[in-house]
Amino acid sequence: MINKDRLVRLTQKLLRFDSVNPPGNELAVARFVEQDMRSLGLDVKTVSFAKDRPNVLATLRGTLPRQQAAAKAILITPHIDTVPFGSGWKFNPTGGEIHQGRIYGRGASDDKGNAAVGMEVLRSLVEDGVRFKRDIIFAATVDEETGSHKGIRPLLDKGILRPQVALITDSEEFECIIAQKGLFHSRVQIFGKKAHGAYNWRGINAIEIASRVINRLKDHQFKFKKHPLLVPPTKNIGTIRGGDKVNMVADFCEFSLDIRFMPGMNAKGVLKEVTHIIRKETKKFKVIIDDSQKPYQIDPKHPFVKTYVDVCRSMGIQAELKGSQGATVITFFQDHGIPAFSTGWGAHGVIHANDEYAHVKTLYKGAQVLEAYLKEYDARC
Repeated sequence: MINKDRLVRLTQKLLRFDSVNPPGNELAVARFVEQDMRSLGLDVKTVSFAKDRPNVLATLRGTLPRQQAAAKAILITPHIDTVPFGSGWKFNPTGGEIHQGRIYGRGASDDKGNAAVGMEVLRSLVEDGVRFKRDIIFAATVDEETGSHKGIRPLLDKGILRPQVALITDSEEFECIIAQKGLFHSRVQIFGKKAHGAYNWRGINAIEIASRVINRLKDHQFKFKKHPLLVPPTKNIGTIRGGDKVNMVADFCEFSLDIRFMPGMNAKGVLKEVTHIIRKETKKFKVIIDDSQKPYQIDPKHPFVKTYVDVCRSMGIQAELKGSQGATVITFFQDHGIPAFSTGWGAHGVIHANDEYAHVKTLYKGAQVLEAYLKEYDARC
């Protein structure tokens, strides 16, 4: 049975660890999670792709023959790193203080409250002697806040995690994230020719060219298929730099470009369109791709999704199907043929903000739902 007080204490303990990323301070909190999971008698191992940054994998073994149980495994995966604290907090960001039904601290909603829910559910299942046909894998991962290069991505790419389905517990208020945009991050470098500012006709001003390119990009309309859960593609110029001095014609300018694109589009096509736009203003340029992620979607009628929605409804909760305009780790599962969606029990509007919090009652209800969901899916599928 889910123990509310124990869940609250566990959340507080996780919040009291500083696991800010960057720089990537997850060692102490990972050791705590490891010890807690070992105390349940689970199969526990740690896997690191950088010094002092262990991912913790804990498995509740199923009753099917070993290979079958592993092949049908359900993965539950939160992350244990957080964004920096920042200044201006009223509550201690590592205090885990409770005030008016809220538990405060960096990571309360993103993502230590969700990690605590998963840990409490496993403890409840072990205490109650619940046996599943399939393996239940709990993976507390590092480095989510800076791209998951030391966390879920290599765990999947190296075949260390090979579940049948995956539940990413990194969302708010029981929402089901079943679609998300793709991501295209690049730096556009424009090259010109230096000259004295008083004789600017002798030079080629890279800043002026970049400004015209930016305006063209802003006006450009990508061709895309409308999606019921996602807004149209977006473009954002995040940074810009160039030039040496006020009285010199700038021979170089670089700006960073963030494009979020729709299912049905791809990064190769986006790059082709961006390149075509730049060429209308100059032939001396370079596009450096810093990151690219595919868009993602899963059928809302997929049994893994539908069972969750059904269980929530049976417990008096409306689990809203939603799309993510930003990037989450869901996209990394599609390259490995693993159906995935994201849910969670954080509070709306507080992620990455000062005085981040989670509602105690929501975490408690989330733990009850997650436990019921795992039982129902194992019985149905």
